[in-house]
Amino acid sequence: MAYETKTEKEKAIIIGLITKDTDEKKLDEYFSELEFLAATADVECVGRFSQKAEYPNPRIYTGKGKIEEIADFVEKNEIDCAIFDDELSPSQYRNISEILKCKIIDRSNLILDIFAKRAQTAHSKTQVELAQYQYLLPRLTGMWTHLERQKGGIGMRGPGEKEIETDRRIIRDRISKLKEELQKIDNQKNVQRQNRGKLVRVALIGYTNVGKSTLMNLWSKSEVFAENKLFATLDTTVRKVVVKNLPFLLSDTVGFIRKLPKNLFESFKSTLDEVREADILLYVTDISHPNFMEQMEVVEKTIDEITKEKKSKFFVFNKIDNYKFEQKDDDDLTERTKENYSLSEMEDFLRMKFSSVAPCIFISAKDKTNIQELKEAVYKEAKRIHTERYPYDDLLYED
Repeated sequence: MAYETKTEKEKAIIIGLITKDTDEKKLDEYFSELEFLAATADVECVGRFSQKAEYPNPRIYTGKGKIEEIADFVEKNEIDCAIFDDELSPSQYRNISEILKCKIIDRSNLILDIFAKRAQTAHSKTQVELAQYQYLLPRLTGMWTHLERQKGGIGMRGPGEKEIETDRRIIRDRISKLKEELQKIDNQKNVQRQNRGKLVRVALIGYTNVGKSTLMNLWSKSEVFAENKLFATLDTTVRKVVVKNLPFLLSDTVGFIRKLPKNLFESFKSTLDEVREADILLYVTDISHPNFMEQMEVVEKTIDEITKEKKSKFFVFNKIDNYKFEQKDDDDLTERTKENYSLSEMEDFLRMKFSSVAPCIFISAKDKTNIQELKEAVYKEAKRIHTERYPYDDLLYED
């Protein structure tokens, strides 16, 4: 008779700082996202710790009193790991490990762990492994003795669990080999892109978990993996789509996130070539998320780093079916904020804000609301680009 063994989730605490750039409200938002990241990595957060400081303590991140308070909580509650909202330096990592005596994870390491868990193809696995080694290399001195005490789990996937006794020379050799492998894969993908001809290219971009893959499945009738977790999609998926009689290529790209590890961004630059080569960018945003405006800024900043070329774009506000607002009482005389806007008021506000930049379209990929409006808008722009590219094409379409 077979018995199923249930693995208990690791217990974690999250730690961050309130600084001149991050007030208490913003840190609370960062913590919520960090908890979502942890949940995606199958870790349960059981406590939050924050401290006001102008900048992180270069030795132990927080002040001495706060780190002792955290250490006491870790010991009494048998905490498995402590997750820091910022990237830790090698010396901070080493010093904090000695004090807390539990696994130490920073935001970058957590994201790398999720990518390692989600990677499916040879391309994404190579990209993630390269980023992991580049992250580990400067931390070798302080990490290996600490890692020897661990039994796997979050932050231990990939090179972390099999290279404990390795030295810098071997890791550097591995990094060089991975870069060579990536270059070969990138060359193959460049050939694939060239073979697609000059079809108009449309790319879905946006913050992670905004519904890009759901929209891709709906539009292209494909089966791209989609779920309510961060970074469900790592590999760019490209499908040929036909609207009316106009064919074009639709690509679904990896989602962005604030404080994306630099090594990971560098490794995935080739994946983002679809964004560079796209003719039309669809900025997909989860309008039901309380911080969607900040997420849009993160995406815009990331795109600016990828390409400086001016492209046609649309702002696609998804999940209108999930939009919620706080209804003010008639006798409440305090000033209304965006949290009090109804959906129609929010739509008017966003159109007014972005009308000079790009058209705004409000949809629900889940309920298929306004999908036809989106298709029509993209069709008209794709047709315009195609007509400029092939002015004598016999496919000059009859609407």
